[in-house]
Amino acid sequence: MRFGLFYEHQLPRPWEEQSELQLIQDALDQIELADKLGFTNVWEVEHQFLEEYSHSSAPEVFLAAASQRTTKMRLGHGIVLTAPGYNHPARIAERIAMLDLVSKGRVEFGSGESGSLAELGGFNLAPALKREMWREGLETALRCMTEVPFGGVDGKYVKMPPRNVVPKPVQKPHPPVWVACSRRETILLAAECGIGALTFSFIDPEEAVHWVGDYRKTLAEKCVPIGNAINPEISCVTPMMCHQSEREAILRGLEGGNFFGYSLGHYYVFGDHKPGVSNVWDEFTNKRAERGYSPDVAIAMRQRRLSARLDNDKGDQQGLRGAVGTPDQLREYFRRFEDAGVDQMIFVMQAGKNRHEHIMESIELFGKKVLPEFADRDGAIRAKKMKELEPILEMVMKRKRYDAPKMPEDYLIEALPKRFIQQYGGKEMLDKLEGDSAIGIPRPQNLQERLQQGIVGQRRPNGEGAK
Repeated sequence: MRFGLFYEHQLPRPWEEQSELQLIQDALDQIELADKLGFTNVWEVEHQFLEEYSHSSAPEVFLAAASQRTTKMRLGHGIVLTAPGYNHPARIAERIAMLDLVSKGRVEFGSGESGSLAELGGFNLAPALKREMWREGLETALRCMTEVPFGGVDGKYVKMPPRNVVPKPVQKPHPPVWVACSRRETILLAAECGIGALTFSFIDPEEAVHWVGDYRKTLAEKCVPIGNAINPEISCVTPMMCHQSEREAILRGLEGGNFFGYSLGHYYVFGDHKPGVSNVWDEFTNKRAERGYSPDVAIAMRQRRLSARLDNDKGDQQGLRGAVGTPDQLREYFRRFEDAGVDQMIFVMQAGKNRHEHIMESIELFGKKVLPEFADRDGAIRAKKMKELEPILEMVMKRKRYDAPKMPEDYLIEALPKRFIQQYGGKEMLDKLEGDSAIGIPRPQNLQERLQQGIVGQRRPNGEGAK
């Protein structure tokens, strides 16, 4: 099993002038340290307008910076909002490919649709259609990455003529593809599409084993690959803070992990938000107990073994715990996930008001005291899994449908001046421009602007030829 870091770039109020700058620079320092200690992945999500919960609207920019501070870590664009109303599929393909080139082939392509009205409404997208928009955008982006040239698309949500979308990614046929999952239904969707499942439901290992089994069964029986390669992996997201003292780990990490859960619920489940005015942190401190996100240290200290959530004496869930504890507790916790067949654990550490120095200390302690045991086993476990899956993947790839439109043989893209002149007349001028360009004579000043205005080459109303 492998380990990664997950970033929303959380920034609870109040903010200062340099708060966002410090947040991003601290995150880059954390990633650089994690890379040196053997963490294999970093993931950053794309969100818009989700104040305090996620100041992360351009992950490809941040990950490009991270690529220059690391040498081995896989860079997870986790996720790209692939509905065309958020991001045009050709632009997604271009950005993912460029990031793959910049990082020398280390990109993971996570996709998602968002369930927040702040985002869907901000781009005028209908919530009822978000699943089919996600799919059409993802299919088109993958075609843009792999087809030479891209044969065009006449879809419900995106229409585009043939073009050769460049650059192409380093990884062939394309980087590994994932989808964000919060329910069993989406896990099964990932398996049906042959892509990895990024799970965000804060589940325990005993639940994860069923999700892994369901995923692999669905992959074998129903998968028709959405891309040109299959990524049969499952990852789980969890809060994490590691310290030699359990109490200190809880004091450092429990509140931040619970703010992560609460702020997620604020935008996706139960909240009312007034842009630029609402204070999610104050709401969290005032209402967290009634929403089931109370970071109760006393309850956490009574927990015999780590689990995703805390329970009070009545058995009611009172917040997130996850991987907050000592190295020994974390080793035992992650062995259970490893036994369940989970491929990667992804840590939410930069959450709430967790302090940068505590995150750095936790990364270092985990990297030295917990990670090596799992890294030693990872190669053999992964090889065994892929050997078991090899006949299934071979069978599943045969179901892939290659029915995308092809570019017509006579398809041409005209230069804009040529189109104007051919449309309105003036072939002599076109021939002169072509000849002058070939020998380096500059074209007349403002010609392009005049062409676009229809001044040059415009026919007289009486059809007497070009002006």
